[in-house]
Amino acid sequence: MMNYARFTTLAAVKNLTVEQLDFLLDSESNSIGALLLHFAAVEFAYQLETFEKRDLNDEEMLIWGAALNLGQEGREAIRGNDLNYYVEKLNEVRARTYDLFKNVDDDWLDQQEDFWNGKQANYYFMWFHVFEDEINHRGQIRMIKKRLQI
Repeated sequence: MMNYARFTTLAAVKNLTVEQLDFLLDSESNSIGALLLHFAAVEFAYQLETFEKRDLNDEEMLIWGAALNLGQEGREAIRGNDLNYYVEKLNEVRARTYDLFKNVDDDWLDQQEDFWNGKQANYYFMWFHVFEDEINHRGQIRMIKKRLQI
């Protein structure tokens, strides 16, 4: 499911220019580039949360914070990158996800932990959220593309 979500995301952004990746619909929107980096940041954060049982540290927040937070921080920090930059980041993080999943079995997916607001969730749901977030934001990407009239 994660691979299919990524396949359709990459198809949606194929051949976009830096200008198109940086385009903002208005002063409150996120760019396509920022959303792509957000996908990588969310996946990285879930790697830490589910496999290392920790949040991002200060050094990691310097790298990923703007992409996690988006908004004004993302608009200012995430600009001027070509599509290859974003695809490389997505691929780097996904390769680490594959390596981490090699160390657990399917029973691990059923393990429950405190998640949102102290409620229990299993790792399957947590990782579902990783690609569910990507699918949701991919809808934004498609809307932005329509406004670009590509």
